[in-house]
Formats: sequence, structure tokens, C-alpha cells
Amino acid sequence: QVQLVESGGGSVQAGGSLKLSCTTSGYIFHSCGMGWYRQAPGKERELLSAITIENIANYVDFVKGRFTISQDKAKNTLYLQMNSLKSEDTAVYYCAACGGYYTGFRYYGQGTQVTVSS
Repeated sequence: QVQLVESGGGSVQAGGSLKLSCTTSGYIFHSCGMGWYRQAPGKERELLSAITIENIANYVDFVKGRFTISQDKAKNTLYLQMNSLKSEDTAVYYCAACGGYYTGFRYYGQGTQVTVSS
């Protein structure tokens, strides 16, 4: 069973930063593309960013320049650095594995809450 464990969520004021982490098994991390999604209350889950095993990253327009996806293969950890946070970034953030930016993902974590206050 594939496990994805997110951490790093919390509460922050608008304009602040948070860095999310996602750990999984080495097999998954080294063989699958990874990504980040979020779901705000009353809204559908939406893709934010994805990164390939070759370290090629893609972003949706509304996070470009503010969010950065990265991965540490030695630690089997995926990151999402979020800067210049806005109240509309408030959501549950999910790590995803085994897929891609244009294809979607097969596995999802349980999510971590991010709350941005204005």
C-alpha cells in the first residue's frame, strides 16, 4: 500500500510563507512523478504543481512565481515552498504520486491544512 505523508501545514498571515513536505517510500519516489493539489472548502480539488523524476516542474498559472516544488531524492521527500500567501490559498493541501501534470495521479496523501488569515 502506498503511503504519502504530508506535513508543514499551519496558520500564517497573508504575505507569509510555509513549506510543505511529503514523504513516501523510496520505490515510489524514485519511479514516479509527484505533485501537489489543494482543496478549499466547497470547491473541487485542484492541481498546483507537478515534478517529474527528471526534476522537470510545471505550475498552474495562479501559483507561478509564488510556489516552488522540489524534491530531495536522498530523503524521499517532496516539498512545496509557498510564498506571498493569500487568504484564498486557504485549503487542505495534498501530495500526489505516480502521474504527471497532464495525466493526473494515482495516489494521494491525507492532506495538511493551510490557513491564511488576512
